[in-house]
Amino acid sequence: MLDNLTQRLAKVVKTMRGEARLTESNTAEMLREVRLALLEADVALPAVREFIAKVKEKAVGEEVIGSLTPGQALVGVVQRELASLMGADLGPEASQLNFATQPPAIILMAGLQGAGKTTTVGKLAKYLRENKKKKVLTVSADVYRPAAIGQLETVTGQAGADFFPSQPTDKPVDIALAALDWAKKHHHEVLIVDTAGRLGIDQEMMDEIRAVHSAIKPIETLFVVDAMLGQDAINTARAFSDALPLTGIVLTKLDGDSRGGAALSVRHITGKPIKFAGVAEKLDGLEAFDPSRMANRILGMGDILALVEEARKGVDMAAAEGLANKIKGGGKFDLNDFKAQLSQMKKMGGLSGLLDKLPAQMQAAAGNANMDQAEKNVRRMEGIINSMTAAERAKPELIKAARKRRIAAGAGVQVQEVNRMLSQFEQMQSMMKKLKGGGMMKMMRGMKGMLPGGMR
Repeated sequence: MLDNLTQRLAKVVKTMRGEARLTESNTAEMLREVRLALLEADVALPAVREFIAKVKEKAVGEEVIGSLTPGQALVGVVQRELASLMGADLGPEASQLNFATQPPAIILMAGLQGAGKTTTVGKLAKYLRENKKKKVLTVSADVYRPAAIGQLETVTGQAGADFFPSQPTDKPVDIALAALDWAKKHHHEVLIVDTAGRLGIDQEMMDEIRAVHSAIKPIETLFVVDAMLGQDAINTARAFSDALPLTGIVLTKLDGDSRGGAALSVRHITGKPIKFAGVAEKLDGLEAFDPSRMANRILGMGDILALVEEARKGVDMAAAEGLANKIKGGGKFDLNDFKAQLSQMKKMGGLSGLLDKLPAQMQAAAGNANMDQAEKNVRRMEGIINSMTAAERAKPELIKAARKRRIAAGAGVQVQEVNRMLSQFEQMQSMMKKLKGGGMMKMMRGMKGMLPGGMR
């Protein structure tokens, strides 16, 4: 997201050196670069003007202290104002969903057709079930789009939530009221109502969604907008903001847009907080939006907290503890354990997913590595292990020349690939032995040679 801004700022930071104070003259060039980057990222012109004015006001006269360069000091100001523009000034509670009502808490989803509303309902249902421990019911009031009701039923089932059936012949208001009645009788804590979208904004659509809103009085009305819309997102946001008392924004397809200007524009136009961001197609690809952390990622500072959360979600703690106890108890680290470690890495989003959340300097350090190739190597290693017998996985010392040829043929690779995988396994096995003796530092030093695909 906003890769261009990250690159431009990094370039200007290098050119601004040796000044003791930020002045109009030494910030002018950097602010020009920031303005151009924001406009190229499809941020609305009014938002750009206001942002630049605020950065200039806060920056000029600021002392450059400690080991900071003037460029780094200015990036600090830009980071704070960028976070503020995306909603940090509203406080941490603003991005949280409000459940302070008699159950069920009703969430109404609004937006244009194609914005990803229905998929987002499924993602949100999964998020509320798993992270907030809520009993969730979903319903589709979209009686116009073919298969919309069936699509919501499918994603709701995948999310593990409950679904209230509706018919294309029903009226949207009647559907919403019937679902609300069902939710009350069956003690659901949250009801999510998916509404119809259109290919464009029209009066009929706005009248209908206003009627649904008036009938069920939702505590949350979320505007779902495609981050790839660019300038069109601004007109859409304004129309929905005028028609409905929005409480928040959900940005979808944020992973597919390197410009990402909609994230800044929509927040500025509506004045409402961005509550969630869709960052992947999978049902767990919905993140609670944090303005400060997003500002860090835009400016190349990384998002280490997101990395920790990925680890917490992806790592099977029981399996990890079981492996640790096995090693401490004198058990040997075998190929089954090695394969489990590869699987954990994939659950955390793969190498490229992890790299995206690291600070720019660390990304640059790994820049020579081909992430796609590294991930292919991980899959190839899994394939090689899958071609082995249970006895070979448990006792790798059994694998001699004839077995290697059979394993290579089964995995569709050369024997050299099998040898390379076994070599990496032996390195990992050696490190696991050090764990038994408490040699954590030795193990960490040995890790640099373990990244697949030649990464160092």
